[in-house]
Order: sequence, then structure tokens, then C-alpha cells
Amino acid sequence: MVRMKKQNIHGFTLIEIMIVMSIIALLLTIALPRYFGSIEKSKEVALKENLKVLRLSLDKFYADKGRYPQNLQEIVENRYLRAVPLDPVTESPNTWMLIPSPDAKLPGIADVKSGARGLSRDGILYENL
Repeated sequence: MVRMKKQNIHGFTLIEIMIVMSIIALLLTIALPRYFGSIEKSKEVALKENLKVLRLSLDKFYADKGRYPQNLQEIVENRYLRAVPLDPVTESPNTWMLIPSPDAKLPGIADVKSGARGLSRDGILYENL
């Protein structure tokens, strides 16, 4: 009787590796669209919040001083904000569209809009938020 030695085989076969890779690929195809969608949604939420904060700061400045600020830096200098917030879509604090006061007797910035191009997930232009 011939005895065969047991061989200790270490490692994976090509089939096992291919199955694992296909499972990983399947999971990625499910997860990645949700991930990128959530990034876009979070940018829109942050944009709306930054616009709200800027507009409230403009209103408080007007209520305290009786005039509108000449630029956003004036709001920071008077400590209504610590810094000019970023536009999360453009990732820059310099792309805000500054809307002048409709009253010619009160010059300055009365409103702020996003300078980002394109549409939000709701189909609204970023500049109309």
C-alpha cells in the first residue's frame, strides 16, 4: 500500500480570486452611484445654509448700521461673520454674486446668490437658490 503524503496547499485558486473580484465589482456598482449622489446632495444643502447665513448677516448689518455693506469683507470686519463662507459647489469664497440694493439711496450689497453654474438636483439653477 502506497501512502500519499498530504500536501499543505497555501493560497487561492484562480477561480476563487475571480469570484471574489466579481463580488467586489458588483458591490461597487451598487455603492458608488449612491456615494456620488450623496456628495452632490450635501453640497446643495451646504450651499443653501451658507446663503441663509449670508443673507441673515446682511439683514443684521442693515438693521444695526442703517445701510448695506459695500462688500462681504465688511461683514467680517464688523464681526457679523468670522469669515466669508465658501460656495460649496465652486469651492471658493470669491464666486458669490453680489446683488446691489434696489434703492438708489441705499448703495451696497442687499442680497447674495451663488456663482455656480448648472442645475441642482431639484432642477433649479444654483443662482436661483
